[in-house]
Amino acid sequence: MVSRHEPAHVRVIDRMSEQLTPLPPSDDLAERVVEAMRKHGSPAYPRAFEVWYAHLSGELPAISMAMNAIITANDGPVGAADIDSLYDRFIGTERLSRQAERTSLQVLGEIDGLMSLVDQALDSSERYHGRLSAMSEDVPPPADRAKLREWVEALVMSTREEVTRKTKLEAQLRDSSNEIRNLREALESTRAEALTDPLTGLANRRHFEEMLQKSIDQATLRREPFALVMADIDFFKQFNDAHGHLTGDQVLRLVARTMKDKFKDKAIITRFGGEEFAIILPDADLIAGKFGAETVRQALLTRELVKRSTNENLGRITISLGVASYARGDTAASLTDRADQALMAAKRGGRNRTVTEDASGTTSRVA
Repeated sequence: MVSRHEPAHVRVIDRMSEQLTPLPPSDDLAERVVEAMRKHGSPAYPRAFEVWYAHLSGELPAISMAMNAIITANDGPVGAADIDSLYDRFIGTERLSRQAERTSLQVLGEIDGLMSLVDQALDSSERYHGRLSAMSEDVPPPADRAKLREWVEALVMSTREEVTRKTKLEAQLRDSSNEIRNLREALESTRAEALTDPLTGLANRRHFEEMLQKSIDQATLRREPFALVMADIDFFKQFNDAHGHLTGDQVLRLVARTMKDKFKDKAIITRFGGEEFAIILPDADLIAGKFGAETVRQALLTRELVKRSTNENLGRITISLGVASYARGDTAASLTDRADQALMAAKRGGRNRTVTEDASGTTSRVA
């Protein structure tokens, strides 16, 4: 413990050394993980254990660098939002990447097998036609009934063998075709999983970034408007600390469900990270974007959250929202920044409100 009379910078150095120094030696890595979670106030749920395990085992150096940065920035604590962010950025992505790679290799293996079966079918067909050609040149005279009978029996036998081989090959081709179809579906499922937030079922940040760029490209080409809404749950960290991570998850699901209920089908609703959401509204100008945002905000005010384990009424959840509209020449970064600045203005203005970029003073036309 540093004396209160020592210079402030000494305390910073000590915290850094504490952060980067390995935890007390233990024969069981799991015990070290539990100890670290307790020490840094992390929520006790499977995803948190997986993140800390990856950090302390050294399996993913990138996650260790990010974890150390969080510990430094937060002066020690590592909360649920930090854990979720680390998991989504490193572990979830890595796992899905490995899964997609395995499935892709299986598809390639099945295709190789399929090509081998096709080659076998071609070879078999060539051999059969060769035998028929040879037999056609060696037809015994009709008068020699014994030889003619042998010739006919040989022809029938050869045809039966060819039919048997083709039947077997057809079955193998059907099996390979079905397996390739199943693997393709598995790849599509893996891609969908990679673009989905597992907690809320919304699109994740990776999907948001892809769709935002696509929306900008389409708006540039077709001169069609669209709006971007950034939303943040008010006082979520305090709520999480007071009621626990599981109840915090319930809040995130409630907000996600309300957004899906209120925004029209074409809206792209995403969990941007932690307690923040991003919504792309096609064919919407700034006024329409604000109307949509207000619809969600007011809908949440009519819903009360009840803690399932105790039936305790936890009151209403409020959100702050910022809205910006696409301007010709916008990049993903410039548009997101304006919507985010409008969101910050909503928070500064007292929260539980929607602020547009023109009202927040962040409007910046780039063309």
